[in-house]
Amino acid sequence: MTLTIAITSDFICPWCLVAETRLNQAIAQLNSAVEIEYLWFPFELNPQMPAAGMDRKAYRTGKFGSWEYSQGLDAKTVQATQADHINFRYDLMSVTPNTLKAHRLTWFAGNQGKATEMAVRILNAYFTEGRNIGDVETLATLAAEIEINPAQVKAFLESEAGIQEVKDLEQQAMSTTGYAYAQGIHSVPTIRIGREIISGAQSVEVFLAALQQAVNELVSA
Repeated sequence: MTLTIAITSDFICPWCLVAETRLNQAIAQLNSAVEIEYLWFPFELNPQMPAAGMDRKAYRTGKFGSWEYSQGLDAKTVQATQADHINFRYDLMSVTPNTLKAHRLTWFAGNQGKATEMAVRILNAYFTEGRNIGDVETLATLAAEIEINPAQVKAFLESEAGIQEVKDLEQQAMSTTGYAYAQGIHSVPTIRIGREIISGAQSVEVFLAALQQAVNELVSA
């Protein structure tokens, strides 16, 4: 049996990394031999962000009114996720990136059966290493780490390839008709497990209950 989990996320959303971490913890506790298949749907929190990104301090100051308030929000994220053992390194971040290239790379990796590996690597590169995930060279390096040809990645990202496909997936995720079981997705993370839609970085227990229910439905189908 195969259980399909659809994840809609953006790479600059810390709660997307938290949700993915907690989901994996729940899967590890699932008492079932079911196979897990992931579908990754892109979502751009800042679709108007310049392609080169923006200085993070300047961007966050403008968005939240002050750099101090922005830092306070970062600190709250760290405090709320201590039990998840994610080493957030906001101090290393210098750029708020445009995430379209990262989404395109995940789509590209998906054609090689490595979408999940790529998405998780990008999330961790940004939040735990402060890497600029809008930069082609950085993304090519990350791809090489999961054994995807970096030269092919650079050529792909420097072209227009994959842009329309990612935009179509974004529309599919937000459409009330194109995304099965959903009422339209307008925030991230949003995770579909079986028939249940889970919004936000819920607890491991919430994810585990949804997983068990979905497995039960598969068995009884």
